[in-house]
Amino acid sequence: MARKIALLAAGGTGGHLFPAEALAHELKARGWEIHLATDDRAGRYAGNFPASAIHPIASATIGSRNPLKLAASFWTIWRGFRQSSDLIRRINPAVAIGFGGYPTLPPLYAATRRGVPSLVHEQNAVMGRANKALASRVTAIAGGFLGEQASTYADKTIVTGNPVRPAVLDAARGGYRPSGAGEPFRLLVFGGSQGAQFFSDAVPPAIAALPEPLRKRLSIVQQARAEGVGRVMAAYAELGIEAHVLPFFPDMAARIAEAHLVIARSGASTVSEIAAIGRPALLVPYPYALDHDQAANAATLAQLGGAEVHAQTALSVEGLSALIGSLMTDPDRLNAMAAAAKTAGKPDAVRLLADLTEAIAARRPIDKIKEELQP
Repeated sequence: MARKIALLAAGGTGGHLFPAEALAHELKARGWEIHLATDDRAGRYAGNFPASAIHPIASATIGSRNPLKLAASFWTIWRGFRQSSDLIRRINPAVAIGFGGYPTLPPLYAATRRGVPSLVHEQNAVMGRANKALASRVTAIAGGFLGEQASTYADKTIVTGNPVRPAVLDAARGGYRPSGAGEPFRLLVFGGSQGAQFFSDAVPPAIAALPEPLRKRLSIVQQARAEGVGRVMAAYAELGIEAHVLPFFPDMAARIAEAHLVIARSGASTVSEIAAIGRPALLVPYPYALDHDQAANAATLAQLGGAEVHAQTALSVEGLSALIGSLMTDPDRLNAMAAAAKTAGKPDAVRLLADLTEAIAARRPIDKIKEELQP
């Protein structure tokens, strides 16, 4: 039997790579051979990626208005396209799947040029620029939170949800038990794959402003940029609070499952993992995102009651302290939020996306696929 080869392409951040990793595990279990095309940033997040090979592909953002920088970006993307064409010629994939980020552009464009069935998965509620550029060319579009944003391509869009890694599905098996009065309270703070300076600046003083009985209950796990780890740890040590602070937690799914409350940004993977595991959250969308995608992602969870959303610009240290304190003293509210978050989780997303991938690879008509797979 001929090998079934899938070429996955993703930007080199956790938000793009984690759902790609989830699909890779599922396809590999179904007998597929996986190849990953990405950029040089991926080493931090692709250590457990089940690929036969990881192929660095040249790519660049197209954000500058400087003619020289713009020309350099297009030249880099053209080099990536040539690299991708050579790769596709060598491995002859049956299907190509992109997960967003500019490193998706060269491989998926090359795949469409060579007639390889193709699919892009958009994790966010607002379609990113790379996926927008590919949307008219690919065979199908899968979405995590996509709604009206995908109306232009509704005929080939299927909302599958965002695949979550096996570690998240394992963590999701445990139920939520709120912390009662006087009991230890585990707080998890993280800002996505790049960390969040805002949380390093705002959360320690917000904790300091809590009444002492509440501070004594706290155990904190916090992600911080490498240069801020020492400062954050020192702030908690001065308060006598047990804290574990690192730039990156490889076991983040387990950390979410252990938490009584999560404070986080609202990237698509973050929201999907919080929902799948079912934990209450205070979400603070990254305010400088070009398409305000994090605000849209957070809104989907907040509408179901699984999270509170607070704009960074409106969140003072005092206000954040009050929010944390009010939730720490209201276990019934936390329990309700956890249950609501769980209803938003899509544990079958990876199965649906794998089914879609195999149907696309078999070159079945997209209208028939939609009839069978549309949730």
